[in-house]
Amino acid sequence: MYTTPASPVDVAAVLPQLGPFARTTVRLHPRQGSPTVEQSSMGGPLLWPADEPWPTCDGPQGDDHLDEWPAEAEAPLVPVLQLYAADVPELPFPAGTDLLQVLWCPFDHAPFSSPRPLLRWRQAADITDRLAHMPDPDGEADPEHLPQACVLAPERVTEYPTHDLPEGVWAQIRDAVAQIRQDTGWDYDADLAVASGTKTGGYPGWTQSPDWPVCGCGSRMEHLLTVASWEFSRGDEKRWIALEDRPAMTGWSWDAPDTHPWWAIRNPAGMMLGDVGGIYLFACAVCPSRPFDYRFDCS
Repeated sequence: MYTTPASPVDVAAVLPQLGPFARTTVRLHPRQGSPTVEQSSMGGPLLWPADEPWPTCDGPQGDDHLDEWPAEAEAPLVPVLQLYAADVPELPFPAGTDLLQVLWCPFDHAPFSSPRPLLRWRQAADITDRLAHMPDPDGEADPEHLPQACVLAPERVTEYPTHDLPEGVWAQIRDAVAQIRQDTGWDYDADLAVASGTKTGGYPGWTQSPDWPVCGCGSRMEHLLTVASWEFSRGDEKRWIALEDRPAMTGWSWDAPDTHPWWAIRNPAGMMLGDVGGIYLFACAVCPSRPFDYRFDCS
């Protein structure tokens, strides 16, 4: 279990204009471990039917596999997340499913120069004959696009938008936010709004301007999950380092040896997506099949 420190400011009370924008996100708190196929995990083994072919990338098309030479075709996809409804019931599971699996091609792909994800929604009980061994990643794949196996500890946190807040509302709270920072040292964007790290639901932690996908049905898709490079940005961050991790952060510094535990706490899966970026997955909450899209965002 990991616990995000409580917000030092009652945001809904001090900034009532934000009340309608509150959302619950589930921070997944990945930590290196040895998950099984029966567990929710990041980078761990997937509960996969033995008679279902393992998905592969369809090979370089145009600018796909941007930085690799030779450009590998049919590279096996790698597991990124496996989420059971028992652990994250907030996910919009299609009827008759209770398991979400996220894989991606670890090579860079157009249009974002990032890994390209694939989703599978499943009913776990239907998988009786299981795949015994997943294929090894392509030897040319970037190691920083291959998440190391992590167990998860889901935690619910309330968050508020930053870039997704309408300009008219921001104009109403701008002075109050500045006053909070002056009086308490707490920053709205960094400490009180969008949670850091790999998570489901809530708001994307946009670095660039928001870019929400629209489904073919005409509905704006909802944020399904974020796969983040880091769980927090600095070792002295006030809000998003779990309370249970703080004793091990003692003595952190950018120059600390790689044996210092703060490196693994901040980046448990060992990934780097662009310049400390994130891949945001979106799903249509209206269409029963939950069509999805994704965006990549970094500084």
